[in-house]
Amino acid sequence: MRFLHTADWHIGKKLHGYDLIPEQEDAYQQIKAIAKREKVDAVVIAGDLYDRALPSEPAVTALTNMLVDLNRKEKFPLLAISGNHDSGVRLGYGQEWFASTDFFLRTRLADALKPVTLQDTQFFLLPYFEPVQARQFFDDESIRTVNQAMERLVAAMQEKFDATKKHVLIAHFFAAGSNHSDSETLVQVGGLNAVPVDMLAPFDYVALGHLHRKEALQNEPTVKYSGSPLKFSTSEAADTKGVWIIDTDQTPVSVTFEPLKPWHDLVVLEDSFTNLMDRDHAYAVTPEDFVAVNLTDTTPITNVMQRLKTRFPRVIELNRVNQLDVTPDELDVKQVQQDPLTLLGDFFEQVTQHPLTEQQQVWARQALQAAEKEADE
Repeated sequence: MRFLHTADWHIGKKLHGYDLIPEQEDAYQQIKAIAKREKVDAVVIAGDLYDRALPSEPAVTALTNMLVDLNRKEKFPLLAISGNHDSGVRLGYGQEWFASTDFFLRTRLADALKPVTLQDTQFFLLPYFEPVQARQFFDDESIRTVNQAMERLVAAMQEKFDATKKHVLIAHFFAAGSNHSDSETLVQVGGLNAVPVDMLAPFDYVALGHLHRKEALQNEPTVKYSGSPLKFSTSEAADTKGVWIIDTDQTPVSVTFEPLKPWHDLVVLEDSFTNLMDRDHAYAVTPEDFVAVNLTDTTPITNVMQRLKTRFPRVIELNRVNQLDVTPDELDVKQVQQDPLTLLGDFFEQVTQHPLTEQQQVWARQALQAAEKEADE
């Protein structure tokens, strides 16, 4: 069979205050188009369908419309699990009757040992879980880490293997050797919750969620993170987002990446303020793109963010590449002996490149008088 692997939709997520639902709806339409073009037999969503355990009403509406469209209208079987951002209870409400339309949603650890068989493949749907859940499920107080839990779970799943079928694990965790991006929530401490990749060897393919870059796990041809459909942080700016297409009709299974094109891109620009504000200096961005700016200037610039937004309306981050130089070239005895208000005025002008206003001078004088009065008491 052929299936599509995606994950980490994070419906309802905001990027520095900007609502991403329109971007997510566009990405969904591309995923659906790929599924139809590639004639897949099923779609796998490996967790974090929502961005929050208690999603907003617009987020619930958006995801519901996507799932109904993909499953009820387009007739694609869906296999989905809850991730660490999802509330398993809320997301899983109604899953008992979803299966009547081939929508297989798993949000409880116990259900991971009940494989879903589609054509030549058994799918084991393992939702995000904490070690305490595995400890209670197996009634084994020795289980203290996800790693230890996975040993028991994989062994239990192997007991369910049909030797005539291929075996696919759908899961949401941190695999040992993976690399994080800035937009992920860490769910491991000191490596204790990292699952060794060799523990996953019994499966023909492992469809992972949690990490937002497809490159997070290198040199593993059949253990893959799909990555998120959108760029959620500047550390992902250079990434190509997309989905995996998996064919199980050969051994090992074949895996092909299909890219998604961002509706509005996330771009990092590194340059001087002068060049950035020069409209004759071209950059490969549109007014609707999300822009992170790395300034190379070493001198203070007044109202820098507001001025940058006159050219790049969606500036979401501003960073300094070089250390800001606000130290005077020389500091002589005469300067040190100036009265406090004069020193304040000189410092303010040096940092902001403009003098104190009359009102600011009044406030400064009042503050100095209050401090001197307190010192005399």
